Amino acid sequence: MTEATRAVNKSPQKRNAAALRVRVPKTAELVAASLRRVIIRGELEPGDALPPESALMEQFGISRPTLREAIRVLESEALISVRRGVHGGARVNAPDPMVAARYLGLILEYRGTTLGEMFQLVASIEPPCVRQLAGRHTPSGIGRLHEALATEEEAKDDPAALAEAKAAFHATLVELNGNRAMLALHETLQCIFYQAKSPHIATGGKSGTRRDHEEHVKLVKLIQAGEADEAEAHWRRHISRMEKELNASGANTRLELLD
Repeated sequence: MTEATRAVNKSPQKRNAAALRVRVPKTAELVAASLRRVIIRGELEPGDALPPESALMEQFGISRPTLREAIRVLESEALISVRRGVHGGARVNAPDPMVAARYLGLILEYRGTTLGEMFQLVASIEPPCVRQLAGRHTPSGIGRLHEALATEEEAKDDPAALAEAKAAFHATLVELNGNRAMLALHETLQCIFYQAKSPHIATGGKSGTRRDHEEHVKLVKLIQAGEADEAEAHWRRHISRMEKELNASGANTRLELLD
C-alpha cells in the first residue's frame, strides 16, 4: 500500500488529529513575542533600553541562554540594537520598512520580477493619492511639499542626495494621503526599487534631473490649486516618462538584491 493510499484510508478522526498537530513554539520564541508586543504597542519607545537581563530572566522565569536567544530573534528583526561593553545593552528601534523589504525582495527576486514590473506597482499607488490630495489638501500639507521641493533644489549637485530627495518627495505624496497601510506598502516598495535600481539605471544627467524637479514643481501648483483631474493626469504622464526611460535602461533586468 502506498503512502497516499494509507493517508486516504485513515479514519476521519486520525486525519483531523494529524491536521491539528502544530509545532509548539520554543520558550525563546514566546519571550521574543512578548517583548515584541511591548515594543509594537509603544510601551517601550525607540531609544529606550530593555530591562536588565536579571530582571527579564526573573520576569519570564527563564535561563540566560534562553533570554539571549530571544534577544537575537528581536535583533534579527531590527526591533532592538545590542551594544557590547560596559555601557552596552539592548535598545529599542522603531520597526524599519527595510526589514519587510528584505524579505519581500527575496520573494520577488526568486520569482524573476523585473525592474519594470516593480516600477508599475509603485506607479499604481501614487496617481490616486495625488488626486485625493488635490481634492482635500491643507496648508500644512502644501508646506510639506514645498519643503520637499526645496530639499531637491539644495541637492541638485549631489546625485546621491538628489535621489534621496526625489524619493522623499514621492513618499510625501503618499504620506499626505493619510492612508497608513498604503504608506507602509509604498515605503517597502521604494526600499526594494531604489536598492535594485541603482546598479542598472543612470541618473539621467542634469537635463533629466532638472525635468523631474520642474514636473514636481508643476504638480505642487496643481495640487495647491485644487486641480484634481489635471494633477492626476500630470503625474501619470510624469510616471509614464520615467517608465520609458527605465525601459530604455533595461526594464527587463531582473531584480538583483543579493550581493
